Amino acid sequence: MNFTRWSARLPGTQRRAAARTEHTVSPDRRGEGSVPAARVERLTEDVPAMPAVDELPVREVLDRIPALVALVHGPDHRVAYVNDAYAAAFGPRPPGEPAREALPELEELGLLPLLDQVLRSSRPRTVKSRKAPGGRSYTFTCTPVDVPGDTSRGVLVFAADVTDHAEAAERLRASEREQRRTAVTLQRSLLPQELEQPDDLRIAATYQPGGTEAAVGGDWYDVITLGGGRTALVIGDVMGRGVRAAAVMGQLRTAVRAYARLDLPPHEVLQLLDGLAMEIDANQIATCVYAVHDPNEGRLVYASAGHLPILVRDENGQVLRADEPTGPPLGTGGWMHASGSVPLGPGSTAVLYTDGLVERRDADLDEGIAALASALAGATGTPQVICDRLLRSAGVTAGHDDDVAVLVLQHPARTGPDGELFRNAALELLGGVEAAPRARAFASGVLTSWRFPTDLHDLGVLAASELVANSLQHGTPPMRLRLRRTDRRLIIEVTDGDDQLPRRRRAEPADEAGRGIAIVATIATNWGSRRTPGGGKAVWCEFALPCEG
Repeated sequence: MNFTRWSARLPGTQRRAAARTEHTVSPDRRGEGSVPAARVERLTEDVPAMPAVDELPVREVLDRIPALVALVHGPDHRVAYVNDAYAAAFGPRPPGEPAREALPELEELGLLPLLDQVLRSSRPRTVKSRKAPGGRSYTFTCTPVDVPGDTSRGVLVFAADVTDHAEAAERLRASEREQRRTAVTLQRSLLPQELEQPDDLRIAATYQPGGTEAAVGGDWYDVITLGGGRTALVIGDVMGRGVRAAAVMGQLRTAVRAYARLDLPPHEVLQLLDGLAMEIDANQIATCVYAVHDPNEGRLVYASAGHLPILVRDENGQVLRADEPTGPPLGTGGWMHASGSVPLGPGSTAVLYTDGLVERRDADLDEGIAALASALAGATGTPQVICDRLLRSAGVTAGHDDDVAVLVLQHPARTGPDGELFRNAALELLGGVEAAPRARAFASGVLTSWRFPTDLHDLGVLAASELVANSLQHGTPPMRLRLRRTDRRLIIEVTDGDDQLPRRRRAEPADEAGRGIAIVATIATNWGSRRTPGGGKAVWCEFALPCEG
């Protein structure tokens, strides 16, 4: 057999050839080194002559090397030779038999098609780290060779045992998978486990971690019911990846929930978040949108800190992009944010999202937002269905290279019996003290028309009377009483032109005032107050409706 071509690739061949070259001393250089010429001659005579590679007994070499070697020839790959290492690994193999019967391990490893490729192309092929029967892993190199006395060519199969490397790689992959599971678990634990569902909105959200590495991002969202029928919605993205980004995200989300309880305008919430972000880590930048929905106004009031624009589809299917106003990201400092608003009436759908949904390396960001707007225009169904459709339209899969968070909210258009459960009534409080009896009569008539039970009717009239009396005593015009019912609660709200917020205090026995808010806080399920955008305040309370059936 002619192994000359292949034997030149045997380990150590080039090293031994180089060694022979180094030991050959040219006549021109004799005497130039530190060793005298006579000594060089003696040393050369003492070194035995080394045989050339062509003179080595090839079969003896192959039998002794630890790698697995097999030689097959012909189109059906008949076995010509297997070395001792191959026989030790897979057992003796009879020569002359086709590989499909004689070398079943090659078929199990999927190497028979590779042997065909080597014969057709006359080029060597290599497959890395295949696990063979018995559990060992090998890297196989198949090289075409000429077989003397046979018109067909042969293939030399050389297999190096890489079990230790394969096991180490698998342990590393398992460790990375475990780290990623831990990181994703941390990320998800910092997100809302269950979204709050306001009376007037239908909301769904989704979070898709990006890539396969452990370094998840800092995308987050939240829904916060503010009371009085109002709802805060927030979505943000902490720049960077890993546990640090997730930890900063968790702190910002906790802070947003605390600031939301103050019922501040959106831009003031972002101002507070901006200062907190600088305290947490001046080098950590985050974007955020904070929005508040008031069903009485039919609008979404929002402020943005470097985040992507909210998209709103109205009841006619037209998509509005709420671009302005937008301030710099959180953590930059020195900027006064501003609030804007966008209509969100019955039948409308709004989408808040992070950049992983629309940003692509090969496309402009505006193109991604335009594509999302187009997908939103044609997406119908429940908020969760819309979430899923937007993810599919953007091509977001489990292997997506960036985290994605999407928050979808709908303001349903209610008609028929469902519409009867959502009612509004308002009265302008004109005049002086005579406004109080008019307010009580108005509240009584409205609650009677809404067919509330007697006890809830009486509590509602009492609460309306106390809130109006408090406004008449401490507030300034214009004043207004608003009653609102949903399928879950009765809401009573009084607004006036004074921005001094009431507080609950203990009235002394001799005090003639100070008991109104205490009475409201005692009889109502919840109560609160806030400053209104145009100046003034709103004081509200709510009663949970009894469950039917």
